[in-house]
Amino acid sequence: MMIVMNENMTKRNPSNRKEITHTRIVETAARAIRRSGYDGTGVADIMKEAGLTHGGFYAHFASRDAMLAEAADQAGEETIAIAKRIFAEIPGEEALQALMHVYLSNEHMTNIETGCSLAALGSEMPRQAPEVRKASTCRIKEMIALIKSRLSGRQSNTYQQSLVMLSTMVGTLLLARAVEDPELSQDFRQAALKHFDAKE
Repeated sequence: MMIVMNENMTKRNPSNRKEITHTRIVETAARAIRRSGYDGTGVADIMKEAGLTHGGFYAHFASRDAMLAEAADQAGEETIAIAKRIFAEIPGEEALQALMHVYLSNEHMTNIETGCSLAALGSEMPRQAPEVRKASTCRIKEMIALIKSRLSGRQSNTYQQSLVMLSTMVGTLLLARAVEDPELSQDFRQAALKHFDAKE
């Protein structure tokens, strides 16, 4: 079974033209913030990439931060959707191993634009507007709850274990992407996978 971290797995179904346009802007911004960071993502560039004029932006958003908050939420939703799909296809705690393997895969490593926003943007979050941080925090909590739901009741402190697993995945991917040494990048990911696989 091969599941790849890919934003195409979750698409909203807007009902009218304005909603379709709004969704296109948000989806474009969600890719752009992961690709270029919050500070490297300008309104004009997003509108151009979405095939729209800059002037139409304020018909959809009160501010750049409002758009970034929706983009952060969308990017987080895409990651949650992938985790839910894995959990729907794989039983019990085996789903957690599968999630870790997909998260730390070569495909996810190289596809920052469509991958997890936590690994792509986490270091920038403290400097963002409250609504952007709130949107991201809600998705982080949702991922923690999702992981916790698959941890066995026989284990103690499943909440803490969920925090450790999520922070290991995100931190490992962040470091693996940060280094310019491909072997070290692979070593980070393999060490994390071996550590969690050995605990099963």
